[in-house]
Amino acid sequence: MDLYTLALAGAGAVATVVAAPAVLTAVGFTASGIAAGSVASSLMSVTAVASGGGVSAGSVVAILQSAGAAGIPIVANVVMGAAGAVVGAAAGMASNGTA
Repeated sequence: MDLYTLALAGAGAVATVVAAPAVLTAVGFTASGIAAGSVASSLMSVTAVASGGGVSAGSVVAILQSAGAAGIPIVANVVMGAAGAVVGAAAGMASNGTA
C-alpha cells in the first residue's frame, strides 16, 4: 500500500468518526430526543407501527437515538473508523490503478 492510499485511509477513518455525530443530529437523533418532522421521526413511526405500537429496545431506532442522546460509544467509533479507512483505502487504490 503506497503513501497516497494510506493517507486516504486515514482521512476516511477520521472523517467518518468526526461526521457521525453531525449526521445523527442532521437526521433528527438529538440530545433532547427525536426531532419532530425529521427523518428520525419517520423511522420511529414506521418502527412503532411495524412492532405493534412501540419502539423496542435494541431496535435500530433505539440504538441511533441512544447514540444521538448520549454520544457514540468508543467501540462504535472504532468500527466506523475502520469502515471509513477501508473506503478511503479502496478509493486510493482505485484512483492510482492498484485495485
